[in-house]
Amino acid sequence: MITQAHELTPDTTWNNTIWAHTPEESLVDHQRSSRLCVATLLPFKNGEPDWEGFESSIRWMLAAGEAYGIELVFVLNADTGYIFQLSEELYAEVIRRFRAAFPEPRIICGTTAVGASGEKFQPSWYQPHLEIAQSFDNVEVMLMTSKLLNELPDEKRRDAYFEIAEMLTVPGIVHALEPSFVPWATPFSPWLLKELAQHEKFIGGKISTLDEPHFLYWSAMCRDLGFDFAPHSGDDYGIPTAIRLGESLLIGAGVSACPLICAARQMWTKSPLDTRVYKLFESLQSLEDAVFRLNENGSAAAYKHSTAHVLKHLGLIDSPEIHPACNDRRGDDEALRMAEAMQRPLRIADRLDIDLFSLPS
Repeated sequence: MITQAHELTPDTTWNNTIWAHTPEESLVDHQRSSRLCVATLLPFKNGEPDWEGFESSIRWMLAAGEAYGIELVFVLNADTGYIFQLSEELYAEVIRRFRAAFPEPRIICGTTAVGASGEKFQPSWYQPHLEIAQSFDNVEVMLMTSKLLNELPDEKRRDAYFEIAEMLTVPGIVHALEPSFVPWATPFSPWLLKELAQHEKFIGGKISTLDEPHFLYWSAMCRDLGFDFAPHSGDDYGIPTAIRLGESLLIGAGVSACPLICAARQMWTKSPLDTRVYKLFESLQSLEDAVFRLNENGSAAAYKHSTAHVLKHLGLIDSPEIHPACNDRRGDDEALRMAEAMQRPLRIADRLDIDLFSLPS
C-alpha cells in the first residue's frame, strides 16, 4: 500500500494507495468553511441570453452568501454557462456584463480548447480563452479538460498542463471529470494529481465525479502530504460530503440550491451543532439528485435544463430555455418534475427560516 508521494508512478491506481481507503469520518472538520464556487447558469429567452435573468440569479446568490457569511466565487463560462457553445465574442461579453454589474466578487473563468483540429493536442488551443479571461481583474481560470488532452498518457498529459501553465498570469485550477459528464473523460491518477498539485501556478483542482469517491481520495492525499493545493468538489451527488470536510465546492448545483448550501455550511460550523442540518443535507441533496439525474445514456449533462426550470419556479428567470445550440435537453414534463423535486427542500427551508429559498407569492 503506497503512503508516500515518491512511491507513486504513472501506473499507480488509487486502490493501491492509502488515500483511497481513508474513511470520510477521519476527514470531518466542524471549523473549516471553505468557499462556495457557483458555476453560474447563463439563462436564455427567445433564443438569446437573458441578461436580466443572469443578473437576477447572481443577486439572489450574493444575498445568500451575505446572509450566512459564506465566501462566494462565481464561475463563468463553464459547462453550466455553455462554454462549448459560446463564441469568443459571447464568452467575453459574459465576463464584461458580470463585471459591469458586480465589480467586487472574485470570478473563475472556464477555459477549454478552442478551435481544436487534428489528432495531436496543442496547448495553444487554450490561449484564446486564457487571453480573454486574464484581461479582467480578480480572476482565476479553470482549465477544463478536452478530449485530446484527456487522451494523452499521464506523463504527456502532465507536460501538456505544464505548457498551458506557462500561459497563466493568474491562479489556475485544473479540472478532472468522469464519463457521466462527457463519455471520454477519465479522472486523474494519483501520480498525475501529485504532479499537478506541486506546480506553483495551480492553486487547486476540481474533481467532477458522480460514481466514484475521487473527492475523498484528493482530500485525503492533499491533507496527508501537506500539498498547498485546494481540492474543489464537483460532485453534485455528494454536496454534504464537502461541507462536512470543510472543503471547497465548485458545482453547478450551487445555482439551484445556493441558499440551502450556504445555510448548511453555516449550521455545520456553529457550536453547539444544530442537528437539523442533517435533514437540510438530505433535502438539498434530494433536489440535486433529481437535477443531475442520468439519462438513458448514463449522462447528467442535461442538468442545465433542469437548473433553468428550478430558477424559473423560484421566480428568478422568465424562461427555462437553454442555449439553442445545446443538445442536453430534458423532456416536456421537466417543469412538473422539478416542482415535485423542490417540495422537500422548500418544506425544510420554511422550517429553518431560509427565506431566500421560497416560491414567489
